[in-house]
Amino acid sequence: MRTPLQKDEQVLLVTHTSWVSLTLPFLIMLAGFAAAYFMGFLQWGWAAGFAGFIYFLIAYFTWEVNIWVVTNYRVIDEGGLLGHFAKESPLDKINNVSYDQTVAGRVFNYGHVEIQTAAEIGATDYYKVQHPKRLKDTITMAQAGYRHLQFKDEASQMATYMNTDNQTGGHDVASQMEKLFELKQKGVLSEDEYNKAKSKLLG
Repeated sequence: MRTPLQKDEQVLLVTHTSWVSLTLPFLIMLAGFAAAYFMGFLQWGWAAGFAGFIYFLIAYFTWEVNIWVVTNYRVIDEGGLLGHFAKESPLDKINNVSYDQTVAGRVFNYGHVEIQTAAEIGATDYYKVQHPKRLKDTITMAQAGYRHLQFKDEASQMATYMNTDNQTGGHDVASQMEKLFELKQKGVLSEDEYNKAKSKLLG
């Protein structure tokens, strides 16, 4: 991964396109070696073998650097063998993540992952993703952790603001708000119940 990480950012998952994409380059390399063997290394056969080998190496290293990375802040689509490009989707801008697989994709465990982001950004599609469900689940988990971290910061700031004269009470408010958020995340409280409890707590 060549994209620099931000402060306190951690990598949760790195995945590639499926190894199936290397099948054709591998077969071409084998065909080149076969041509070299049957045509004779002392003639032009060696050129076919060498060309096939170089083609496979280029395909492999291109596959190696084209990655999708999930961190606790964002999803990064990174690639480029000689150059470098990177596209980022912040976790707080992602509205929905879905994936689908063809029959071949189910057999070899690859598929298409779609990330629905904010309206001004639109949808981002990743094709032939290795372990697409793992990528989807990791993004969903990272989003939950990111929202929880944001809420803890918000609760701490509110408690500090509301209780400048009573530091102990401020911590108590933050603790209670955090517990309310956890109950909401577990489905114990509905959105409406959570908002009412939060308003009552804040007075």
